[in-house]
Amino acid sequence: MEQFRIGDSKVLESRETVDGTMIRRRRESSDGHRFTTYERIELPNLTVLKRSGNKEIYDRDKLLMAVKRSVGKFFNSELEVEEVVNRATDILYSLGTDQITSKQIGEAVLDVLADVNEVAYVRFASVFREFKTLEDFENILKEQKAKRK
Repeated sequence: MEQFRIGDSKVLESRETVDGTMIRRRRESSDGHRFTTYERIELPNLTVLKRSGNKEIYDRDKLLMAVKRSVGKFFNSELEVEEVVNRATDILYSLGTDQITSKQIGEAVLDVLADVNEVAYVRFASVFREFKTLEDFENILKEQKAKRK
């Protein structure tokens, strides 16, 4: 795949993505090749306090890969998984703090999954909350059914 220097190109068209989180720019290089770039708004860093006590910088891509691995097969496209992660990330930033816990990350993903895909929600909850018994599954299914009413 050829690579082009953005500085040697001109912007032909710019538009926001549907979810409003990125700018899509259609470009043309000086030798006539066309390509697309995406610009994401850079948010301040969040620090994640892990269960082990360690701290690391929140990594949206790491969360995306974890969600894809655990429940990606329950969605029709990668865009749907991206939307889950975008919404979870919005929840985390809306907490108004620069330090979050890994538990808060998991709960944010669960909040989004509860709205968009019940099966993915149960699957993710079983791993995140470390289900050990059938009763754990039964309880979460009861909770989900109660929310429907």
